[in-house]
Amino acid sequence: MDKAIILDIQRMSTEDGPGLRTTVFFKGCSLSCKWCHNPESIAFKSIVQWQKDRCIDCRTCIEFCPTNAITFNDKGLFINNDICKRCGICVKECPTAALNMKGHEYELNALVKELIKDKVYFGDNGGITLSGGEVLMQGEFAIKLLKALKEKGINTAVDTAGLVPLSILQEALKYTDVLLYDLKLINPLEHKEHCGASNEAILSNLINITKTDAKWRLWIRTPIIPSASDTVENIVGIAKFINDNLDGRVENWELCAFNNLCRNKYEMLHQEWKYKDTQLMTKEKMELLVSSAKEVLNNKNIVRYTGATR
Repeated sequence: MDKAIILDIQRMSTEDGPGLRTTVFFKGCSLSCKWCHNPESIAFKSIVQWQKDRCIDCRTCIEFCPTNAITFNDKGLFINNDICKRCGICVKECPTAALNMKGHEYELNALVKELIKDKVYFGDNGGITLSGGEVLMQGEFAIKLLKALKEKGINTAVDTAGLVPLSILQEALKYTDVLLYDLKLINPLEHKEHCGASNEAILSNLINITKTDAKWRLWIRTPIIPSASDTVENIVGIAKFINDNLDGRVENWELCAFNNLCRNKYEMLHQEWKYKDTQLMTKEKMELLVSSAKEVLNNKNIVRYTGATR
């Protein structure tokens, strides 16, 4: 596979691995987390998004849409994705750039050429991170991309939730410097309830890949979501899992505080978001979770929390 559907390329990132990085977001995901902060990344197919604050209600998009997929209702513009052919004509014709295509097909060589432009600012620690969605759902392409980037001397990172075939994960790690691995919920039933699938394969994959003597660095990331993953029981459970299975391999464990900055994404997709009115985590709660993890961890220095709090 020499083509992939890419959601976005984000430059100057400081949150997707060490140093300054360029992050490539792939389309498609194997999970359906209720708090997903990138809902536009879940489906493989490209979608057209509407930005209400840019729209002047000229309805040029309706005039040019060849499949009549665009209508207006009491909530504003609506795109019927069942009949939209993603031709991009509406995006091109919109006079205020209120419509944007989320998801573009890239050929491997073209994407490598685009990404290596950023090499100048990576420095000693930065590089390129492949994220998603779930990047390894387009695993064949991702592996080729990682290999090509390594051949260019670029530090690579893979951000994965781990619900992918073990063989794909193992092959990708041959060309990966830093693995960012999500551990959201330790209880398999709770994981299925909140994320749409059990965590058994996720945990098994992580145990298997850490049995090797590979030199890639391992970072664990846990999103701290109110009324889901924010319990002491969950964090202590993950800490015990790290002790029992990953001791000595984990360099960094981030407890990522919930944020609600993605609310407008759900509005643009005409989707309800369960967490739209949920407040940020308190500093006291995040500190409690960190201290609870430290009480259990053999290496107490690996855990910290990131993100804004109230």
